[in-house]
Amino acid sequence: MDPHLLRTYVTVARRASFSEAARELGYTQSAVSQHIAALEQDLGAPLLTRRPVAPTAAGERLLEHAGPLLLRLEAARADVARMAAAPAYGLTLATSPTALTPEALAALPPAGVTVRVLARDAVPAAVAAGTADLGLVDGLAAPNDPLRLPDVAPLTTYGVGQEAVDVVLPARHPLARRAGLRLGDLADARWIDAPDTGLPVPHLRAANGGHGFRPALRYDGTDVRVLTALAVAGHGLTLLPRSVSTDVAGAVAVPLIEPRVVHRVELVHMGVPSGAAGVLVGALSARG
Repeated sequence: MDPHLLRTYVTVARRASFSEAARELGYTQSAVSQHIAALEQDLGAPLLTRRPVAPTAAGERLLEHAGPLLLRLEAARADVARMAAAPAYGLTLATSPTALTPEALAALPPAGVTVRVLARDAVPAAVAAGTADLGLVDGLAAPNDPLRLPDVAPLTTYGVGQEAVDVVLPARHPLARRAGLRLGDLADARWIDAPDTGLPVPHLRAANGGHGFRPALRYDGTDVRVLTALAVAGHGLTLLPRSVSTDVAGAVAVPLIEPRVVHRVELVHMGVPSGAAGVLVGALSARG
């Protein structure tokens, strides 16, 4: 399967337009049509309806494979280019909003650093594609258990920190005076689904045996203070690492005491980091 044809197909499906895809890719519309026809002939199945432009059942299945395949190709290109390049003195660090711990901040080089705050699943992808030298990603896990990260490339990961987690709720909430809370008792509460900021609702559901935790509101952002303010305003509960859980006036953080889970942070990189990236890896691994 020609990756150029596959990339064209993904762009047409995402744009739902041959002409828009042609503009984005810098091709003529005729060339885009030829790419799609060639891919359909290669696979022996129609991939798109034309009016409207939308994936067929076979096309939807191909899209499920296309993202990881294209990312793997980008990762291979970036890995080879990284080996051939001169040592880098700058550093681009991709991090999810609550993964940049005080220890990581203290270990950053004094100059030449770019920090990119991304959605959790985008951090490993950025490292694999070479748009970030290193990544910090976090999530909910049993103590000392590794995170389950997307399989985007042969990445090296290891834990660099873990801490307790708190349920964040408004001071007026009936549970605000509790000394601790059990996750199972909160399965039917109002929750905020903030997959890129709070500890994700699916993680909570999984920790509760796959039940409950239907979100009342979704926050598609990466600002922890906004998420906490939404909880204070009564839009739902959220779960945050203890170090950031009481950063907004009116918020109360009650420890989660059951099940025994932690906020875990892992460092992600490709190959053997050098230059500033290697220095940071060494500093964080020594602390981990």
